[in-house]
Amino acid sequence: MSRAWALGDGRVTDTVLDVRSLSVTFHKAGSARATGPQAPSRVVTAVDDVSISVGRGEVLGIVGESGSGKSTLCRAIAGLEPVTSGKIFYEGRELGHSRSKMERRAIQMVFQDPYTSLNPSLRIGHVLLEALRAAGVRDPISAPALMSSVGLDESILAVRPAKLSGGQRQRVAIARALAVNPHVLLADEVTSALDVSIQATIVELLARLAAERHLCLVFVTHNLQVVRALCQRVAVMHAGRLVEAGTVTDIFSSPAHPYTRSLMDALPRLHRRRGRVPEGRAAEDDEPGFALATSESSQCFFRLRCPLAHARCASERPSFSPGEGSGEHVVACHAAGT
Repeated sequence: MSRAWALGDGRVTDTVLDVRSLSVTFHKAGSARATGPQAPSRVVTAVDDVSISVGRGEVLGIVGESGSGKSTLCRAIAGLEPVTSGKIFYEGRELGHSRSKMERRAIQMVFQDPYTSLNPSLRIGHVLLEALRAAGVRDPISAPALMSSVGLDESILAVRPAKLSGGQRQRVAIARALAVNPHVLLADEVTSALDVSIQATIVELLARLAAERHLCLVFVTHNLQVVRALCQRVAVMHAGRLVEAGTVTDIFSSPAHPYTRSLMDALPRLHRRRGRVPEGRAAEDDEPGFALATSESSQCFFRLRCPLAHARCASERPSFSPGEGSGEHVVACHAAGT
């Protein structure tokens, strides 16, 4: 199997980030009427046995509707959420939840909302300085150079976040992540809170930075148009699981999973393909994003919305099989190819 999705034993030396069979679960309280040690609770699986890997200078897009586990996956990779099972490797070294300063610097995350990700009481120069101190960077990039790298004037360093536009705040957040010289940058819905006119600018900025700095960039979004413009490869998540993955060409020209097809059908100007989910059953249907960690884990979670579902989908979790196109294309669906 291809090294791109870490589904087999094949590895290559250019892999920077390697996530193997990662799962993240949360314990949620049961009924509010029940209290004490006997109060019922349930285990919710936010990320369910996900494997991905990304090479140096590569941009991987992770797509899926809200609640599909995209952000939780990134937070676990960044060490911000405890991992229930599975392993995360950075340049061949396994990472734990307790990481050294060097390991924390190597993997940085830019969050969705630029309005809440910056300390409103600090001037931008102090925001950058605080990040450098926390990371223990001894030879930092100069603050004016950081501002220049993200297309901002150094005068920004003297103002507070409230004086900046949403696009400027997000550029500052990107600069803060770059300040510690990371090798992996996790961008979690970084354009969704911005005006459409600003989104393209941020996407172009990330593309340039990834190329210039040879960054391993993981770009999380629900916007497939952005993925097509920015990424080389795509991973599609649904209800915490990876359901399809491949190159951008694979996913856009030969989507194999009915869920991926439903996402494609939500895009304007894309030709309809035979076998896609019919109109009216696209990705906005009211399905819970998180899955209960019960016997249902042996089922396909998309089956209730899938026009191709059959009895096997209710009793057996689909395994990965090759899709059309490149050797990178894999799909987890019993009805793949129909």
